[in-house]
Amino acid sequence: MNISTPSAQAIELLCQLIETPRISREETEAAQILFGHMKDVCKLDVRRHGNNLWAIAPHFSSQKPTLLLNAHIDTVKPVSGWKKDPWKATLEGDCLYGLGSNDDGASLVTLLYAFIELSGKQQPYNLVFLASAEEEVSGKNGIESVLSLLPHIDVAIVGEPTCMQPAIAEKGLMVLDVTAHGTSGHAAREEGDNAIYHAMDDMQWFRTYKWPLVSNFLGPVKMTVTIVNSGTQHNVIPDTCTFTVDIRSNECYTNHELYEKICTQVKGEVKARSFRLGSSHIAPDHPLVAKAVQMGRVPFGSPTLSDQALMPWPSLKMGPGDSRRSHTADEFIRISEIEEALQLYVEWLDGLKF
Repeated sequence: MNISTPSAQAIELLCQLIETPRISREETEAAQILFGHMKDVCKLDVRRHGNNLWAIAPHFSSQKPTLLLNAHIDTVKPVSGWKKDPWKATLEGDCLYGLGSNDDGASLVTLLYAFIELSGKQQPYNLVFLASAEEEVSGKNGIESVLSLLPHIDVAIVGEPTCMQPAIAEKGLMVLDVTAHGTSGHAAREEGDNAIYHAMDDMQWFRTYKWPLVSNFLGPVKMTVTIVNSGTQHNVIPDTCTFTVDIRSNECYTNHELYEKICTQVKGEVKARSFRLGSSHIAPDHPLVAKAVQMGRVPFGSPTLSDQALMPWPSLKMGPGDSRRSHTADEFIRISEIEEALQLYVEWLDGLKF
């Protein structure tokens, strides 16, 4: 392999990362390899906080807007069913197999080399590259821990496998724990107040309520009851019933707005586990989106979470690979996808004004 070309160097780095286990919260060795590559091979001034690494392109000016290029280092644990070694970079024809090859190694190395190429001359914007940790678990030591350390960011591109199509909206997530209360009693007598029946009324509301604001790209807010717990034995009327609701929000509502409305509609006690993972979006007429469309890219809405959920600025998601391969056995990325992505990133962003 001729490693003098940027795409070949990116592939070489990806092979190293595949063969370095980097499960969420266990990315230290992989972060060190990436740090060394960015510093020694790419000659970048690399900054590090925990296992998060970033670099700022030369010619930074407070008079220009700032674009962030972000992808994550970590992977999920390998699922059962792998026929190939998940920790070995295996090249067969155009396909490079290995855990994290598609999600999110290809985007990580491609965005890094796009950053290097774009940084070779002055751009009408500042450019920052960030490799973040703990994305797969939305961990506190991931991107959230470095937001205050970055310069002011105006807009971000998050590298995730989208077949190099721009996801301009992404669903958020909020998980609720709801507790319905009643009064215990003996099941053989007409006594007690069954908490399960109260919970059923609330669950029916979650099942049937239609939020009025529907996203053009993400559709309606989706609410699903996923866990129910109640009762101690067959002859005791339960005085509590708890259930869990998975809520996938669109960009029309914040998680706080959804929560406040829900609390006025159900009888049970409602507790949100977190409000952190909100829906994200970018205006369809933003210059980043407009240029992508000019290049034949097709905007869409993504149902899957990424580090976008923790970003307080506009963002879109676009990267090589296919999300249907993520978290699957024998995950792979095509070499041609990496080569195409690097070319498209540079064509898309070089000289762009926003």
